[in-house]
Amino acid sequence: MKKLFIKIFVLTFLSTSYAQIHEIGVFAGGANYVGDVGKTTYIDPNELGFGLLYKWNKSPRHSYRFSYIQGNIKANDLESEAANRYLRGNSFKNNIKELSAGLEFNFFPFDLHSFEMQYTPYVFTGLTYFWYDDLYILNQEHQSFDRNKSLAIPMVLGFKGRITQTLVLGLEVGARYSFTDNLDGSNPEKSDYAPLRFGNLNSNDWYFFSGFTLTYTFGENPCFCPN
Repeated sequence: MKKLFIKIFVLTFLSTSYAQIHEIGVFAGGANYVGDVGKTTYIDPNELGFGLLYKWNKSPRHSYRFSYIQGNIKANDLESEAANRYLRGNSFKNNIKELSAGLEFNFFPFDLHSFEMQYTPYVFTGLTYFWYDDLYILNQEHQSFDRNKSLAIPMVLGFKGRITQTLVLGLEVGARYSFTDNLDGSNPEKSDYAPLRFGNLNSNDWYFFSGFTLTYTFGENPCFCPN
């Protein structure tokens, strides 16, 4: 019985692995931020962002997704329509580098084993670990303590389609709800800098990566041909 169970498990694993198909590719687009400095427009890329991604397609409806993306974020109170921010006149620039892992879900079946045209909207979420400059603002200019790290929740909405048998092109907008309130230097953690804190100290910062993905598909396809 034990040997039979092991054989069934091995055969199931091999058949599932054989049916896998992988994607590896690039992300290119823009980055922006929403917090206590500058405008409050959520989708407003003003700096470049780029990275790499890998997908392990487990079925036509979902895949495991891993990515590395980096880019700069910046904001200036002088570009805000809020009078209090405009008069304050603070600005900053920060550098974000992130690693993300999670699940991508397709609204329509996206079967890369099929020879027919494939396209679908999709969503992605999971967990992001990122590095950023730990800032404070003095005399309306940002200064950096050092590099710091935190977590974020990625929330990505996109649309993708297969443009050749091996290439998939996507367009996506991805928000990251960070677990820090100091991407902009408004809430330095060091107690000595408490007098420099400003803005809403009970609300964490957001940052966004919006752009295109291009992935190359590879891996064994299942064969349904008659013997």
